[in-house]
Amino acid sequence: MNTATSPASPIVIATRESRLALWQAEHVQARLQRLGHAVELLGMTTKGDQILDRSLSKVGGKGLFVKELEVALEEGRAHIAVHSLKDVPMELPEGFVLACVMEREDPRDAFVSPHYATLADLPRGATVGTSSLRRQVLLQAQRPDLKIAPLRGNLDTRLRKLDEGHYDAIVLAAAGLKRLGLDERIRCAFETEDMLPAAGQGALGIEVRADRADLIAALAPLVHQPTWLVVAAERAVSRSMGGSCSMPLAAHGVWHGDELHLQAAWGDLDGQLALVQVDDHAKVATLAEAEALGEAVAAQLRASGARTATAGHS
Repeated sequence: MNTATSPASPIVIATRESRLALWQAEHVQARLQRLGHAVELLGMTTKGDQILDRSLSKVGGKGLFVKELEVALEEGRAHIAVHSLKDVPMELPEGFVLACVMEREDPRDAFVSPHYATLADLPRGATVGTSSLRRQVLLQAQRPDLKIAPLRGNLDTRLRKLDEGHYDAIVLAAAGLKRLGLDERIRCAFETEDMLPAAGQGALGIEVRADRADLIAALAPLVHQPTWLVVAAERAVSRSMGGSCSMPLAAHGVWHGDELHLQAAWGDLDGQLALVQVDDHAKVATLAEAEALGEAVAAQLRASGARTATAGHS
């Protein structure tokens, strides 16, 4: 099927229909429109949005949030898909590429609670909501006395469940709250040394079919290369570990001049092994160099006792 768009044809963005996903798609739409492109949105509901009674790690992983969007690209009903990069699987299906990574919003996790200002303020046995295995092991490393309870749904659903009293606190990505103007819900943002973020957290990635050189060129002005290099290193850690949402793994990089400093952490869900934390740094100027740093950090994790997905929890 020939799905090439003529210069007068609009670029169609496939997007999930949650409020945050629509904000992200509309943000990309506005940026492209300022460059002179006509842009339309195609709202879709994914399996990840529909299955809310089980954790993602038990029903197929975060790829459930992107599969339907990729089908729309394959069939030519849409031309680009905008994703929260931390929801994008480490390996894209054949025929698809990540064409653009945009400048990162705050990558940190946010502590949200109607009654308590910080994690330290929670009473013993308090219930904290999250369905992230990464957040679970990092929270338990700081407060093993807390009860960690599952929390699924879009951002508004999670906040409603908190407000209805199902949890004493919940942990969310600060980026999503800030993008929706909900900064006031953040009681405090965790320092990254206490709650190391997920690979790609806070960054937007745009996926296209690999044969669409015209779209890749159109998206080039939206690329933020410093962010792309950082998240490439972070994602390489996860890819090398076999990571997905079924692995309690964190990876976060920051720039110090032309050197990229990359930290990673792996936790044991069974609580039998101590939290494994490593860090490394290197001069990075290309995606290949960024990925090499990520692979080196993953090797250090394994050497320090972290299990890969095939060797531990799958």
